[in-house]
Formats: sequence, C-alpha cells, structure tokens
Amino acid sequence: MTGKSTGRLFWKFFFAFWSAQLLSSAGVGAAIWMLRGERADRPAQHWQAPGAPAPAPAWRGPAELRPGTPPTGTMAGAMADRPRSGARPWLLRPPYLPLLAGGLVSLVFAAALAWYFSRPIRYLQRAFEQAAAGGLEVRVGPLLSGRRDELADLGQAFDLMAGQLQQLLEGQRRLLHDVSHELRSPLARLQAATDLLAQQPERAAEFIERIERESGRMDQLVGELLTLARLDAGIAPRQRERVELAELVANVAEDAAFEGQQRDCRILVEGNQGAVLHGDRELLHRALENVVRNALRHSPDGGTVRITSQPEIRPGWLEIRVDDEGPGVPPAELEAIFAPFMRSAGAQAHAGYGLGLAITSRVMSLHGGRASAENRAGGGLSVRLTLPASAEK
Repeated sequence: MTGKSTGRLFWKFFFAFWSAQLLSSAGVGAAIWMLRGERADRPAQHWQAPGAPAPAPAWRGPAELRPGTPPTGTMAGAMADRPRSGARPWLLRPPYLPLLAGGLVSLVFAAALAWYFSRPIRYLQRAFEQAAAGGLEVRVGPLLSGRRDELADLGQAFDLMAGQLQQLLEGQRRLLHDVSHELRSPLARLQAATDLLAQQPERAAEFIERIERESGRMDQLVGELLTLARLDAGIAPRQRERVELAELVANVAEDAAFEGQQRDCRILVEGNQGAVLHGDRELLHRALENVVRNALRHSPDGGTVRITSQPEIRPGWLEIRVDDEGPGVPPAELEAIFAPFMRSAGAQAHAGYGLGLAITSRVMSLHGGRASAENRAGGGLSVRLTLPASAEK
C-alpha cells in the first residue's frame, strides 16, 4: 500500500512539473523560430555612403546565366552544386533544438522536485502505518532533520502525537497493574476473614470489624479511582462559584487538626488569606485536604504542618504552601509523586494508595493552576498549589 500510493503521488508531481516545463520550453522555442522566420523573409538593407554608386540590380534571369556563376558541367559548377558538409541535421535546427534542450532539462528538474516532495510523505505514511500497528516508538523527526518547511513541521507534530499516545498507553497499563495490585490485598484479607469467620464463629465480632475495615478501604480506593478518571477525562462536575481562601483553608485545617490529635501533631495557618478565587468548592477542598493529610501522615509524632497563603506571588495569582517535617522525597521523585499510585521509598509503611496528590494535580490543572513540590532546607517536604485569583476582594 505504501509504495503504490507514494508512487502515484510521485508520478503526479513528476508529470505536473514536467508538463509545465515542457510547455514553457515549447513556447520559447516556437517564439524564437517565428522571430527568425520573420527576419529571413525581410529584405536585407545595406548602408550606402553618400555619393556612392547605386548597387547593381538583382539578377532576375536563370541562375546558370547569372554573372559570375560557373557553368554547369565544369569543376567549379560541380563544387557549387555539392551540398555543404557543415549543414546541421533537422533535429538541431530551430524550433527543435530549444524543445529538445528544454525537455531534457525539465525532465531532470521534474524528477528531482517530485522526489524531494514525495520522500518525506513516504516517511510519514510508513510511520503512520507503524503507529497504527502499535509501534508508537516510531519517530520521523530525525529523518526530516535537514528540512525547514511545513513537511518538517508535520513530522515534528507526528513525533509529539506519538510520544503523547505512548505515554498515555503506558500510563493506562501501569494504572491497570497498580489497581489490580491494590485491590488484591484487601480482597485477600476479606477472603481470609470470611474463611476464619466460618471456622471460628466465636470470634465473629472481630472478623466482622475486619471485613468492614477492608470494605471501607476498597470503597475509598474505588472512589478515588473514579474521581481521578473523571478528572483525566474532563467530565468531572464543576460549579464555578466564589470561594474565599480564608474559609477554604480554615475548613481543611480544622479537619486536619482533629485527625492529628492522636499523634500530637499541630496545624498552623499563616499568611494573608483575604484572597478570593472562582472554582469548584468541593474539588478545591479535596485537593488541599489531600496535600494536608499527606503532610500530616508523613510528619513525626508531635510534628507541625504549616499552611501558608500568599495571595499576590505575582499579579493575578495566589499560592498555598503546605510544609511538613517528614523525611522529604528524593529529588528524582519530586515530579513523580503527582502520578497515580506513586509512593516514595520512605512512605511504603504509611497508609494510602498514592492517589491523593494525583487528584490534587488534576484539580489544579482543571482550574488553570499547577501543583509542585520541593524539599525544604531544614528537612521535610513543601507542596505549592498555584491558582489564578479572582479580581474581587
């Protein structure tokens, strides 16, 4: 299919360019021939000096009686009657010579130009066929690196598309693997609890509590997966409403402080919170709550989590920073912690499925902001949520 279609395209380019060049050559050759014919038919005019005798009239009699003409049958007449050896063949005479030269030049030019246009299209078609067969690692940019035209831009756009599709498919495979892995453990514990309940009815209360706990974990996992899937697909319900930053931070801090009482952890709220933003209140609350609960989870007993608000980091933008006193994150994983099911090496012993920060990142993108993280100089992790602020105060 590839060779057949690109062959048709090559011959279309070839015949189009060649026909144009050939017609141009034919026109030029015909024009030259007509001009030379007009000059041959026009009587020659000689310049005559003043007072000079008039030229002799042209001989109108038989050619053999023209003065100065050798008589027929003599050696001079034979030499005069013999055709000149320097006469050119008809193919090299006008208008055939310009046509022949123009045809040959246009043939080479049309073939080179058609090959120049059809070769990158052939590369692109092969790449599309390979990508359609599942080979998304194919790239055409290196093959078109010497070009600086629209076809090279098309090759770069194809490479970008193939790379994004490859990342999307790899993410889906990884997500499916992680979901199956995360569901396997609670399902195994549920199965063990039901078997033990059947074998030891006297411990029914203990096993029922275990079953309820595992069921709650599975329900939480499924709910977070649904939220993440809706955010990725852009179909999450959004209500654009006025959200006061002070109220949002206070509600999250109050819930986190109640949760941290068991480990003597404190929640400190700092900064100016007089800003206002527009967005979905529930999604923004959940995004900030995920960050604060993650900080609380990784802080040591008796540690402090700080929530700092900065309404004017730059005109039209606000920032919410959440700092903890935990072990931090390896520098290579600072961006990866916002991916689904991503948990750093020091967080394996803690509860959670690694979906909270991924949901936060999606919510920030949905509202035109972004989430980022960095390690603090004194230890711990600092997560920054940047959002566009409303003009009203």
